[in-house]
Formats: sequence, C-alpha cells, structure tokens
Amino acid sequence: MAETTKTHVILLACGSFNPITKGHIQMFERARDYLHKTGKFIVIGGIISPVHDSYGKQGLVSSRHRLNMCQLAVQNSDWIRVDPWECYQDTWQTTCSVLEHHRDLMKRVTGCILSNVNTPSVTPVIGQSLNQSSQPVYQNNNLINKPTAVRFLGKVGEGLSRMCCVRPNLQRVTFVDENANLGTVMRYEEIELRILLLCGSDLLESFCIPGLWNESDMEVIVGDFGIVVVPRDGTEPEQVINHSSLLRKYKNNIMVVGDDSNHPMSIVSSTKSRLALQHGDGHVVDYLTQPVIDYVLKSQLYINTSG
Repeated sequence: MAETTKTHVILLACGSFNPITKGHIQMFERARDYLHKTGKFIVIGGIISPVHDSYGKQGLVSSRHRLNMCQLAVQNSDWIRVDPWECYQDTWQTTCSVLEHHRDLMKRVTGCILSNVNTPSVTPVIGQSLNQSSQPVYQNNNLINKPTAVRFLGKVGEGLSRMCCVRPNLQRVTFVDENANLGTVMRYEEIELRILLLCGSDLLESFCIPGLWNESDMEVIVGDFGIVVVPRDGTEPEQVINHSSLLRKYKNNIMVVGDDSNHPMSIVSSTKSRLALQHGDGHVVDYLTQPVIDYVLKSQLYINTSG
C-alpha cells in the first residue's frame, strides 16, 4: 500500500503518570510498531497528556512535577511529546474533552479536517501554497527524498511546534498558541489523519464498570476516534470487548496490539514504582528511567506518601 494512502496517526495517552514509567513509553513503541506492521497506518507522533491536579487520586503529586518527569522520560524520543494543556485547565477534564481539544487544535493550526473512524475525511492536510512559489511553505532540503510521513512533518513542522508535539522546557512550560495559522490559501496533499487514544487493557476494562464512564463520552471515544489497546497482565481484551454492547458495536474501531515479543507490561504500574521508591527497593530501576529516579529523589517525591 502506498504511503499516501495510509492513515497517518497521532497516538494520545491520558493518565496520571504518577510517575511515568518505562512501561508507558513501551506502550507507545509497541503500538507504533504494531500499527506499522498492519500496513494501514503511519504513526507520525505521540502525545502524553497528564491529568489535572483536581483529579483527586490519592498520592497524586502536582502537575508541575508530573510534567517534568514525563518530559525527562521522553527527552530522547524523536516522536513522543508531553502536552500541558490538560494540566493547565481550571479543573479536571474528561478523556473525551482532551481528545476533542487536540482534534480541534490540529484543525486550527494545520488547516486540516481530521477524519474519524466512522466517516473518513476526504479533506487532506496542509501542503503547499497555491501561489506556486519555488519554495514549499516549510522547506527542509533533507526531507525531499524521505517517506511521506517525514515530508508531511517537515511541511507542517512549524505548526506542530506550536502545538502538542513539542517538548516543553522543564523550567517554563508555555501555553499552546491556539490562534496559530499557517495561511489561508493552501493546496492539499491526499493524507488522512486521525488521533487515536492509546491505553492499556485495564482502561478498556473500566468501560464495562457501570456508571464509571459517561455513555455519550464512550460513544465519542470509541465510535468517533478509536482506540489502540496494549494488553496488560491478567486482562484479555477480546473478552472485555465481548462483555460490553458498546464495545462490540465499535469493535472494528478497537485495535488490540499483538506481537511475538514478551514484554512484561506490569512495569507500566506507577503504583509498583511508588512502592519501590517508598521501600528503597533497588528494583525501582525496572520501572523508571534513571533521569526520572534522579528527579524523584531530588524533589523528595513519593518517599513519605502512600497511594
């Protein structure tokens, strides 16, 4: 399948990230590898969106610390970024509202209309100015012979830099420029773009708990956006899907990551990493990257807390 006919994907993960673990990053990597192997998708970016402080979960440290730890965890990644929007709101935001924010922001900044899983868009994303100038809108001479996804990122790189896909400075996290505009008269390339929710199978399982999720939000999340599920120990995604009439309805919009590797996805657990920190357990290195461990110790986080 030609790359221009593949769906370009941005993976969005919402959560406490209290703290962010090696497993959280592995989820992104596994999901990207799996989607690429299907031959239907090109993953062009990943977004980590930490939850607002008012979420109220026991032992949740301030968003300032969680943003910093997330930033440290992805500092060597060339495609996963941390977005502060959710933390900067006046109060806690639903997962549905975070997805909608990034979809709407992408529309404003790139000038594209994002497709969803039910109604694929025929409106492609930003390309070159109609004035037929000799230079592309955002040119990088090194990108000319690169794959479509890379050329796409080069062309909208400036716009994306105003959005979620730029690592915020640890000392000064700035707001996204929601009024950014790349121009009003554009020629478009035939590229389909979607934002998909990335989650573990435990979140999928929570969809089946009565009253926990707003029914209309679930319809939007699974029906309009779609989700990519990374299995975790003790959960069978297929059984969870079959247990819910809504999940069965949108089964084709749920992509369960499957591969031949044996990843210990229990290391996703922030709870286990906090317990290891509290007990001085050397196995904490199995859960957290060294920069995150150093930050936790320097800031004296989790050491004397519970939850």
